[in-house]
Amino acid sequence: MELTVWTYEGPPHVGAMRIANSMRDVHFVLHAPQGDTYADLLFTMIERNRKRPPVTYTTFQARDLSGDTAEIFKIAAREAAERFKPQAMLVGSSCTAELIQDDPGGLAKTLGLAMPVVALELPSYQKKENWGAAETFYRLVRAFAGGAGKPDVAPERASCNILGPSSLGFRNRDDILEVKKIVEALGIRINTIAPLGASPADLARIPQAHFNIVLYPEIADNAARWLKRQFGQDMVAIAPIGVGATQDFIAAVAAAAGVDVPGSLTADGAERLSWYSRSIDSNYLTGKRVFIFGDATHAVAAARIASEELGFKVCGLGTYSREFARDVREAAEKYGVEPLISDNHLDVEDAIIAAQPELVLGTQMERHAAKRLRVPCAVISSPVHVQDFPARYSPQMGFEGANVIFDSWVHPLMMGLEEHLLQMFRGDFEFHDDAGSSHLGHGHGGPAAEAIAEPEHSPVAAEASEPIHAQPAAAAAAPGEPSWTIDAERELRKIPFFVRGKARRNTESYAAQNGLNPITIETLYDAKAHFGR
Repeated sequence: MELTVWTYEGPPHVGAMRIANSMRDVHFVLHAPQGDTYADLLFTMIERNRKRPPVTYTTFQARDLSGDTAEIFKIAAREAAERFKPQAMLVGSSCTAELIQDDPGGLAKTLGLAMPVVALELPSYQKKENWGAAETFYRLVRAFAGGAGKPDVAPERASCNILGPSSLGFRNRDDILEVKKIVEALGIRINTIAPLGASPADLARIPQAHFNIVLYPEIADNAARWLKRQFGQDMVAIAPIGVGATQDFIAAVAAAAGVDVPGSLTADGAERLSWYSRSIDSNYLTGKRVFIFGDATHAVAAARIASEELGFKVCGLGTYSREFARDVREAAEKYGVEPLISDNHLDVEDAIIAAQPELVLGTQMERHAAKRLRVPCAVISSPVHVQDFPARYSPQMGFEGANVIFDSWVHPLMMGLEEHLLQMFRGDFEFHDDAGSSHLGHGHGGPAAEAIAEPEHSPVAAEASEPIHAQPAAAAAAPGEPSWTIDAERELRKIPFFVRGKARRNTESYAAQNGLNPITIETLYDAKAHFGR
């Protein structure tokens, strides 16, 4: 057993809560002890929901274990049904309550409740949060769409369901608005959007559409595949993240609906990422090394944008979504990197250090790792913290999503260029570390200058400093690793940050080939001359 302080996914009952919180007129009765009652924190504080999640807990305590915990569940379920009167009720156990084996589904059947009850089997010690969300959505779709039977009249070809957006999903709230704009611009009727904002009655109408759009396979893939088998509904599973993927998405949706793409529905004028990639400014960032990690949907999409639309070099690609590891492995092979399939954030941090990227795209865990390693970072995937549920409109999908991605990824690197200018002029009489702000009349030093001068290793100065080797210059190298003298490290820091990583790698390669250790200033310049031939 391994103790985990941080985890990319919670237990499967958290996934079930996400689906319940996404929908209308659904209530979840969770058999759980007091310690598992943290849903309010997830949804009201992190996602900034205006109402508490539709979850009732049994909240049994240690002293109840010697009594009848099954009766505690039945009381909680009966009271929840009477108080909330939902269209449907979900019942299940948390990871702790699963050990008691009280069978919430069987107990709920004995109550004769007025609404349908969907029992969830959530194996907490084999599965995780995204699986729990996907399983819950699948069970709800089967329960309400399955009884509808095939429509008597064939669905109109230009109609679809949009499946997958959910509570706590990364920018799902805004993504769905961008996707709706695209689908409606194609003249396609949107039948149902689920689970976000849907009711059980809406799920019952799913068979009335001609095809399904699966925006987030981690949530909707199982349900969409069942709908295809049951009702013959085709599925479009292209996530429109990035310019190229959005264009592919438009073409696939139009083909599924049998409609033409209007000339107005193009990237021209709608997004600015492509313009930047064609501009002279983009030359500063061409070839930047980027490490990508997240859920499979966002990680694969980010790799395509980085490589094909921004001219970056993908130096690492991975996911914690083991159910979709095959997709990430295929993408990693395309970009010539070793795929990382792991749910241990420490393994991911080690991989970042080994890859020596100049930009990290990941989850909130990678944001913390990048901060320690002094590398620019942008969050692209759940799990995320409260700042990644911005009050402003901030989608990832569609052409406007491409604009948001451009801002999120490129600006940290450009800010690093500005920091580099400060580094270049550090020796200037006006700009050295001890110089005060001339416009404040502090001259070139003194107490005032010391009060406002930015220390070399402050968070601000660290933003664009040496990307990966965060250890002090005089620290001993790990066994098998080349060591650098203090003077050589100091000389290396004079090289612009955006080529410093390459200079370090070339120098270490040259030193290894010639048996030179430690690396001195002379080694650094000999390596420069060698690779400059």
